[in-house]
Amino acid sequence: MTSAVLSLSALLAASVLVAPAAGAAPRNDRPAAAPAGWERVDGSELARFAGSDGSDGRTQAPAAAGRSASARADDSGTYALKSVRNGKFTATEKNYAAPNTGVLRARSAAVTGAWEGFAFEWHEATETYALKSLANNRYVAVEGNYTGNAQNVLRARSTGTGTWERFTLYYNEDADRWALQSALNGRFVAMENSYTGSLQYALRARSLEVTGSWEQFEIFQISS
Repeated sequence: MTSAVLSLSALLAASVLVAPAAGAAPRNDRPAAAPAGWERVDGSELARFAGSDGSDGRTQAPAAAGRSASARADDSGTYALKSVRNGKFTATEKNYAAPNTGVLRARSAAVTGAWEGFAFEWHEATETYALKSLANNRYVAVEGNYTGNAQNVLRARSTGTGTWERFTLYYNEDADRWALQSALNGRFVAMENSYTGSLQYALRARSLEVTGSWEQFEIFQISS
């Protein structure tokens, strides 16, 4: 178990990872379902584990030299998402021009500040999380109406939350990895490592299952 990554070992029973090799490309040939060997994480579990004072000795997200990774946390906590596929942290591209303003991309080598920070807000009625970007104070939505390579891209652009902005969070204790499933289309979030141009490393809710590193993330707490 890596010391830098959040673990739910005190909360979740041990499970067995059942997934193709990490290099396998995402598959889209059968309906999405709860990944084998993964556990759904609710708000009380995440909040109780994360705590508020950092007294459990966890390592925080690495920050770039001379820059602070501190950010204000909400009741659920503030975190950074690191893609297992390319080892980069997810950033909100708030300076992108429309229609891709606020697109999420796994492109940062370290947590430099608000660009890589997200508040995880638990919604009891739907048992899902909303992710609020600290870069622009907007909620992350799945763009189900986009077409082509941008279809279902994740974008921090909403001032409120609904189905577009809700995600189920899964954790695999044996692999110490996390996965996100969109409430809008039931697809798992994948990092587009093979894309080029402005959408390279973009996050998209497009996989029908967790096939490996494409859909797997590490989650780090950002110090408050």
